[in-house]
This record gives sequence, structure tokens and C-alpha cells, in this order.
Amino acid sequence: MPLKKPHSGLQNGDAGHEKDSRHFGNGSQQQNLDLNDHEGEHDLPGVLEVNNDSPVVNGIGTSLTNGGLNLHSTVKRKLDGEKDYVFDKRLRYSVRQNESNCRFRDIVVRKEDGFTHILLSSQTSDNNALTPEIMKEVRRALCNASADDSKLLLLSAVGSVFCSGLDYSYLIGRLSNDRRKESTRIAEAIRDFVKAFIQFKKPIVVAINGPALGLGASILPLCDIVWASEKAWFQTPYATIRLTPAGCSSYTFPQILGVALANEMLFCGRKLTAQEACSRGLVSQVFWPTTFSQEVMLRVKEMASCSAVVLEESKCLVRSFLKSGLEDVNEKECQMLKQLWSSSKGLDSLFSYLQDKIYEV
Repeated sequence: MPLKKPHSGLQNGDAGHEKDSRHFGNGSQQQNLDLNDHEGEHDLPGVLEVNNDSPVVNGIGTSLTNGGLNLHSTVKRKLDGEKDYVFDKRLRYSVRQNESNCRFRDIVVRKEDGFTHILLSSQTSDNNALTPEIMKEVRRALCNASADDSKLLLLSAVGSVFCSGLDYSYLIGRLSNDRRKESTRIAEAIRDFVKAFIQFKKPIVVAINGPALGLGASILPLCDIVWASEKAWFQTPYATIRLTPAGCSSYTFPQILGVALANEMLFCGRKLTAQEACSRGLVSQVFWPTTFSQEVMLRVKEMASCSAVVLEESKCLVRSFLKSGLEDVNEKECQMLKQLWSSSKGLDSLFSYLQDKIYEV
């Protein structure tokens, strides 16, 4: 009688996946979680294809070499991607190509169990900087999420930077050609982008994996829960780069941070670490970078198990009395930006600064 080969532990007996299963430590017996795993894969339990040629970057920006996270593993487990990860655009291409319901160019939108996940993944700007076109895509995604059956929204980013604010190279190019027309168009795009966050009825959870600058930091008080990695930091150097505040930060920052610190951030460009932002109320909690994605997804899934009506009505009770005031502030801030960019003096000041010192992260 011929000897039988020992069983590989895979139910389907496919030896082709034997190498992949070893990446998860305990084989196929444990549940694996990847923030960017693909919607169609939920129909194939126990099988997860992994590209072994390059690390996989999850939806919140942590570098993983095994392509997945284990919910049952201890949080003390060391991940291979502890060092700062320089994002490879080829990985962004892989994430987007494999996403079954990707209908956008500069963001990725995924429908998860009980929540919608929006990831900033800009193809047309560096460091997830915002242009009117990108802001329009985010608005569309928010509009879709408000009408579907999801209970909440998770906003995160692909790469090592959450958002570097407005794309200033875009501003120079557009405002140089037609100052009056473009200043109106860009200011209105910012107004509508911020207004979409103000009017969104479901809870918004933001996962900050890295630096959040300018408008990328200003919108955080408009969201409901902000979780940050230890590597994240926050800066709104509007006056430094010859701009006035945006994203309702002229109102929300003094309310949350206090007038003294808010003025330092808005006028002097003071940088806040994740721990400082947490102690002052801009951030809800700070997590260690190597377990950040695990902590976020566990909490988001727990929130998604609550009643949709309870979550929406609770947000309405907390936010309803602020809504009209925030909309007024948003209108005034964008009107000021429009006036600034329409004037030759304001535009020359912006150009002279940006030509001497490119806005860097």
C-alpha cells in the first residue's frame, strides 16, 4: 500500500497556497484581517492570495510583509514593517487594480460589513495633497455613503502621509493662468468639500497614520472620532504660507485647543505631536504604529455592530446645534480665500513664498 503524504492543513489540499499560509503563523485556523483585502475575497474563507514580491500596505498606511493581520494574535507581536515605510506607487496601483468597486481616480472606496471605508490614494498629487478634483471625489463618496445602508464612515489614507493639505503647485499653475476665475472655482471647491463633512449625518471615524497638514488637519474637528498613530503629527501653517484658515479651523481650533495654542498653530505653524493633539482633544486616542491598524479595525467593527438609528441620532444630538454656525464659518473662510487669491498683492505674496520654499512634508 502506497504511503499517503501528510496533510498540509489546507482544506482544499492546494499546495500552491502552502507557502502563503505560513505567513500567518498558525496556518488557516486563525482569522486574518487586511484593511485593503478585496471585497470578493470574503466569499473564499481560508484562502488569501499574497504578493510575496513586495510588502502590502494596508488601508491605514502600516507596512505589512505578510499582507494580513491576525485579530487573535497578541498586540505585542512585532511586525516586520516597524521602520518608516517609503510608499511605492506600484503598491498603490496593486491596491486600486484589485479593488472590485473602485470608481474613482484619486480615492478608493470600499463597502465593508456595516461601514464604508474611504482611502485617500492620490494618483495626481504627492502626499495625498488635495485638488478640486480630489475634493469632488471625496464629496461624491460621502454622498453615496450617506444614502447606503452603512452605519458609519472610516476615512484613512494609503501611504505614509495622511494628507498634506492643498496642492500648492496646483494653486500656482491655475492661479497664474486665470486668477479671478480659478480663485472662485478653487474657493468654492474647498467650501463644498468642507460642507460635505459638516452635513454628513452618520459618524465619521478618521485614522491618521502619518502627518496631517493644512486642510487635512483642519477637517478633523468636523469628524466624530479621530484615532492616530504615534507617528502622526499635525500642522496648519496657513499664515506661514500666506493663506487664511480653512476647514472651519478659525472656529473649531480655538474651541478645542484653546485660543493660545490655536493661534500658535494658525499664525505660527506650530507642529503638534500625536500625544500633544490627544492631550488637547484634537485626537481621541493614540496607538502604537505596529498595531495601529488592528486597534482601529477592532473598534470600527465594534461600532458597526451598534444600531444605525442610535448612531445617527446620537450624532444629531451632539452636532445639530453646531451645524449652522460651522456652515457660516465655512462660507466666510472661503470668501476670504477667494478675495486673497483674486488680489494681485495676495497672489504675489503666495507665489514669492512658494517659489522660495516648496511646501514639504
